[in-house]
Amino acid sequence: MTPSTVVDPGAVRVGARSAIVLTLATVAGLMMFIWPLLVQVEPSPSQHGTDAPFIFIVILPVLVMVVIAELSEGGMDSKALAILGVLSAVNAALRPTLGAGTAGIESVFFLLVLAGRVFGPGFGFLLGCTSLFASALLTAGVGPWLPFQMICSAWIGLGAGLLPRRIRGKGEIAMLVAYGIFVAYAFGFLMNLWFWPFITNAEVPYHDGGISYVPGAPVLDNLHRFAIFTLLTSTGGWDTGRAITNTVAILLLGPAVLAVLRRTAHRASFGVKGTFGRPAPAKEPAHRRT
Repeated sequence: MTPSTVVDPGAVRVGARSAIVLTLATVAGLMMFIWPLLVQVEPSPSQHGTDAPFIFIVILPVLVMVVIAELSEGGMDSKALAILGVLSAVNAALRPTLGAGTAGIESVFFLLVLAGRVFGPGFGFLLGCTSLFASALLTAGVGPWLPFQMICSAWIGLGAGLLPRRIRGKGEIAMLVAYGIFVAYAFGFLMNLWFWPFITNAEVPYHDGGISYVPGAPVLDNLHRFAIFTLLTSTGGWDTGRAITNTVAILLLGPAVLAVLRRTAHRASFGVKGTFGRPAPAKEPAHRRT
């Protein structure tokens, strides 16, 4: 069997229990972004309105660590762990070298998308967390935004692993480019949402209405304000630059990187544990080894 014909359901097997934990962590992470839209938050210390975001920031890393432990227990062996470490280091080194998000030039996502595509959703989730954490350490980017960046990147890797697996060749590259563009704008949307509720009196030229979060306002009204805020401050600049970066990187490097990653998966023989859907190779009889 050649690397190009390997069926690759994932280096990290996601069983029923791990899938449940992943789902719960995803729901909890999503609530961290949208909770101001669902509850009426009064600017009163007695109601702990200012405490809630910091409580969520403390909880999220715990959820991420629980997910990592569940995935590791579910079938991640030393070879998959080694590959995870190498790709995390490469991704962390690429980010500050090629811009670290300056003007939307963000190099961390294209490798995350390709690795999630080859190694599966569980591996992609883990790589998204570890890549952004390692990158933050290298670029002094540790702050309250880091857990949100980690969970967003984990979702990107997870989604890449869930894309249809039978598509190959030019169709696969086109699909990954479309996914890279989508996640570029989705990442910007979610990362705007985490800090937007705490901006006050935000105004932009040539726009008469307010674009700041209004505590207690109807959900649709706040969503309208947020959509305008994102469109005017992020979509046409940072997010579009990120989408262009993903597109160019996947088009130019995607085929070669996919081939290397698939060859690595094939040679690592993850199938010994069944995590790549291949049976363990039969041992050669002793009389034929001499």
